Amino acid sequence: MTIFIPTPLRQFTGGKDTVEATGATVSEALDALTAAHPELRKHLFTPEGKLRAFVNLYLNDEDVRYLPAKEASTVSGKDTLSIIPSIAGGCSR
Repeated sequence: MTIFIPTPLRQFTGGKDTVEATGATVSEALDALTAAHPELRKHLFTPEGKLRAFVNLYLNDEDVRYLPAKEASTVSGKDTLSIIPSIAGGCSR
């Protein structure tokens, strides 16, 4: 499957905006991604191994949080996974 890497995390994938990863589920694909690019793990997962709250995943165009199996959702080589970091903040007057 193709995993889309957001700009702030590309420094950990050698500047690549996409990475190919294998796995039968979203979770396995993320494991393959972080095995190939270990520095990504601390940015995507907590020390307990849970996906960080500010990391949003989209399997094709579906938000993984709302899929019945969530990160255990099955994937194929034709699927795409987009990593979207949450953005917050701003300025009040």
